[in-house]
Amino acid sequence: MIRTLVGYSIVAVLGVVALKLALGLLGFAFSLMSSLLWFVVIGFVIYMVLKIISPDTASRIKENIRGSDNASDTPEGSSES
Repeated sequence: MIRTLVGYSIVAVLGVVALKLALGLLGFAFSLMSSLLWFVVIGFVIYMVLKIISPDTASRIKENIRGSDNASDTPEGSSES
């Protein structure tokens, strides 16, 4: 009977530790995602303000981020053979 109680208590302690670890990792993941979401919102707001103030600069930033599909995007002075 004592051995059964000790076994159950060890399993309960291991379960609490595993639950605490799992919830801690889940909390870290949610924290990371919320921080990333804030960075995206701030970047979007800055881009929209820039688009209103200086549309040319905003389009250059958009091209730099997305890249372009043109084959003529090679830098001047470089030759491809």
